[in-house]
Amino acid sequence: MITIVTVKSKKELASFIDFPHDLYKDDPYYVPELFIAQRDLLTKHPFHKHNTVQPFLAYDGDKIVGRIAAILNNGHNEYSHVNDGFFGFFDCINDTNVSNVLFETVTKWLKEKGVTGKLLGPTNFSTNEPCGLLIEGFDSSPFLMNTYNFAYYANLVENFGFTKDVDLIGWHWEGQAYDDKSVRLLNSLEERLKRNDIIIRKINLKNFKEEAEKLREVYNSAWDKNTGFVPLTNEEYDYLAKDLKLILDPDFAIVAEQRGKIVAFGLALPDYNDIFKKIKRGRLLPTGIFKLLFGKKSITGIRIYALGVIEDYRKMGIEACLYGTIIKQYKAKGYKHAEAGWTLENNDMMNRAIEAIKGDPYKKYRLYQKAI
Repeated sequence: MITIVTVKSKKELASFIDFPHDLYKDDPYYVPELFIAQRDLLTKHPFHKHNTVQPFLAYDGDKIVGRIAAILNNGHNEYSHVNDGFFGFFDCINDTNVSNVLFETVTKWLKEKGVTGKLLGPTNFSTNEPCGLLIEGFDSSPFLMNTYNFAYYANLVENFGFTKDVDLIGWHWEGQAYDDKSVRLLNSLEERLKRNDIIIRKINLKNFKEEAEKLREVYNSAWDKNTGFVPLTNEEYDYLAKDLKLILDPDFAIVAEQRGKIVAFGLALPDYNDIFKKIKRGRLLPTGIFKLLFGKKSITGIRIYALGVIEDYRKMGIEACLYGTIIKQYKAKGYKHAEAGWTLENNDMMNRAIEAIKGDPYKKYRLYQKAI
């Protein structure tokens, strides 16, 4: 018989965070999340000040067989004028009895909170964080800040009656297998932009706080028409910026600026998952911290995490300049592969731009929906 435990104590939370390590212990592509980062996400993140998250564990006797979190994202509902709920942090053995109980638990919890629309997911907590169920591309590890799951998960989700909401595409380049036209044209493109007083430059880490403040408008406006978008609160944005500062390489943090106003940015991140794979159960102590501190030279790839342009500045060549600058640095630093994404399947302009530089759509993630 499957029993559900509502996660409340520190011990239960630790079990919730650790369950995937046991579930995926024999999977060569699994990457453990850092325990301290997951704990803070589930307890200290500013998201909790305006929204509600409730994790649950499923037990078969005294053995954990699944986990899930019910998420009431008030910001999403207010911004999109809906009354929906979300599920996230979903992991489960290959048993529809277990998954159905988990989804029923989330549905009941959200109904009790007054949700009457759809149940959407998976998101951890929104599309601003890792989201989507992997449905294609199981033959490699995820890049930094992307999700990963067994292939059978789609059957568990769809068995409960979920249907596709939208697919998200992950793009890949191996070695030098990209079109470097944007690099070859970089100088002429930058000269053309300068005639409109637009310059391309790196982020100034010594003045990071002010730079991040200027980037806020771009972050909250460049993706405002995307499915599932929710503007970050000031505190959420500051939390994200602080986390990114710890891992970003300034050579891959590029902005377009017009007379002191940042109108676009491109950000690629070293794929720290190359290191995280080696940190057992995501614990930095006693030895994981050394792998993290000294493992940076072993990182082989980058992830183009975000590339956004304010609407009035699109189709001016800024996107090509940002990509060209990132590709130029990628080549100079000797990285072996790169990922861009995700992108929405219906974002035709961005997808065509990535296809033009020979991006390979190697992974697909799905967001699901179901009427509550």
